[in-house]
Amino acid sequence: MTQLRPTVQARFPDGRVFEGPRGTPIEQFVLAADLPQEERVVASLMNGHLRELCFPLQEDADLIPVTTATNDGARIYRRSLSFLMIVAAAEVLPDQVITILHSMPFGGYYCERDDGRRLTDDELKALHQRMRELVEADLPIDNIRMPLEEALAFFKEQGDQEKADLFARRRKAYLTLYELNGVRDYFHGFMVPHTRYLDLFDLCHYNNGFILQFPRRSWPHVLQPFEDEPTLAQLFQTYKDWLTIMGVGNVTALNDAIANGRSREVILVAEALHERQLASIARTIANRRPAARLVTISGPTSAGKTTFAKRLALQVMAQGIYPVIISLDDYFVNRQDTPQDANGNYDFESLEAVDIALFQDHMRRLMAGEEVVLPRYNFKTGLREQGSPLQIGKDHVVVVEGIHGLNPRLTANLPASSTFRIFISAFTQLNLDKHNRVPTTDTRLLRRIVRDASHRGYSASQTIARWSSVRRGEKNHIFPFQNSADVFFNSALVYELSALKLLAEPLLLQVESGTMERLESNRLLAFLQWFEPMSPADLQFVASDSLLREFIGGSILETFLPSHWYATEQGRQRIS
Repeated sequence: MTQLRPTVQARFPDGRVFEGPRGTPIEQFVLAADLPQEERVVASLMNGHLRELCFPLQEDADLIPVTTATNDGARIYRRSLSFLMIVAAAEVLPDQVITILHSMPFGGYYCERDDGRRLTDDELKALHQRMRELVEADLPIDNIRMPLEEALAFFKEQGDQEKADLFARRRKAYLTLYELNGVRDYFHGFMVPHTRYLDLFDLCHYNNGFILQFPRRSWPHVLQPFEDEPTLAQLFQTYKDWLTIMGVGNVTALNDAIANGRSREVILVAEALHERQLASIARTIANRRPAARLVTISGPTSAGKTTFAKRLALQVMAQGIYPVIISLDDYFVNRQDTPQDANGNYDFESLEAVDIALFQDHMRRLMAGEEVVLPRYNFKTGLREQGSPLQIGKDHVVVVEGIHGLNPRLTANLPASSTFRIFISAFTQLNLDKHNRVPTTDTRLLRRIVRDASHRGYSASQTIARWSSVRRGEKNHIFPFQNSADVFFNSALVYELSALKLLAEPLLLQVESGTMERLESNRLLAFLQWFEPMSPADLQFVASDSLLREFIGGSILETFLPSHWYATEQGRQRIS
C-alpha cells in the first residue's frame, strides 16, 4: 500500500512551488510566497475552486491568490469588515442590534441601530476605536460547522428569531458560523482568517445612522472621498417603507408569504407601487411643461429601461401629453467609425460611438417645430440607415432611452430647462437578515441571465463571462452621472428573486464545472437557496406590462410603441 507523502506542494502562477506539512493552511503558503503587501490577498483559488485562506491543504494544488481588486476578494473583505463591526458593536453598544441596510456608491454600507436613535459622537468614536483595537490584536476569525438543529437553537437562544426562521428552510444538515472574540454569527460567504487583514475602513455619521466605509474594488488600497447621496438615501427609505406596507421586511417574510398563498397579493401590491412611482414622475414632467420637451432615461444593464420608457409614455399620455420614444442606439455612428478601446476592440459604450452632433441638431429642430428624418441603426450591417420623418407640436415630449442619457455632453447645446433626466436601476433592499445584504448587482445579473437565455440565445456562462466588461462600462459611462438626474426610479420588485429563481437555477446548473463562470454560478446558486421559488401558477399573476416581463417574457409592451402624432395644416397625422 502506497503511503501518503507527509508534505504537500503549492504551485503559484509565477511558477514557484512551495512545500509544507499536509494540512497546512493556504495562508501559510501565501505568506511564504511573499507577495507584494499592496496586493491585499484575502483568499485563493485552489485548483479552480474558491477557498478561504484558513483552508488546510491536503493535496498538491495550484493556487491563484485572490485580492481585494477582484469581485470575490472585495466581497470577502466587506463581509469580514461587517463582522468586525458587529463584534465591536456587541461590546460598545450592548443590547443593541446594528442593521446593515444598503450600500453607498463611494464604497460603504449604511447602517442603523434598531432603537432608531442616532449614535452620538462618543459612541461612534468608541465603535471605531474598538474596531481598530480588534484589528491590531490580530484575532482569529474561526469558522464553525454546526449541526442545523444546534444552530437554530443557538439563534433562538440569542433572541435572533429572524435568522432562526431563515435557516429553518435550509436543506443541508449543517450551518457554518463564524466566531470572533467570543461572538458567533452567520454570514453568507467566506471570511478572512484574522482581523489584521481589515485595517482599511472608517466610520462616519449619515442621516439617522452611520456609514461603514471600505475600499472599492477599483481602488483597493484607499478609501474614496465621502459623497452625500440624498436622492439615493431617500429612494432606499421609500423602498424600506414599501416593504413595511407589504409586510415583507426580509427574505423570511417573503418566503412565508409565498408558502402561505399570499404570492398574488405581494405581486399586485409591488406592481401597484411601481405604478404609483410612474404616475408621480409623469405628473412632474407635466408640471415642467411647456419648458420640458425632452425626457432622457439612463441606467445600467437590466434595469428595465425599455419597459420603463414605454410605461412612462402611457402615463405621460394620461397627462394629455403626446410622447415620442426614440432610441439613442439609432444615433450610433457607422461601425467603421466607432472608437476603439485599448485592446483594439470597438468601444460601443463610449459616448463617441454616438453621433452627438446629429442628435443635438435633430432635437433642436424638433423643438423648433421642424421636421426631421430619424435615423435607424442596422446592427447586422453596422450602418446607420434612414428612418421615418418626424415633426412634433407643442403638446409633444420626446422620450430618449440610452446609457448616455444623463451625460451632460449629450444635451450640452440644448436649453437646460428643456431636458428632464431620469435614472433607473434595481435598488434592492430586501436583505437575508440584518447582517446579510442582497446586492443590487446580483439582482440585475440574474435578470440578464434569464433574459439572455430566452431572448438572445446566450447561455448563463456567456452572460457571466461578459458581466465584468458590462460593469466596467457602467462605472465609466453611467454611474458618474446618476446624480444629475431629476428623479430616480427604483425598478426592483420585492418578489422578483423568488420569481427569477424558478427560471435562473436550471440555467446556472448548466455552467461547465472547472471554469471561472462556474465559480460565479455556484455563488448565485448558493444565494438563491434562501428564496422560496414561486410556482408557474404564481407567475401568471405578474402583470403583462410589468418591468419583470422584460426578463421573464410575456410582456404586452414588447412590440408596443405609442403612435407618433405631428401637427400639419390638415390636422393631426400619424406616423405608424
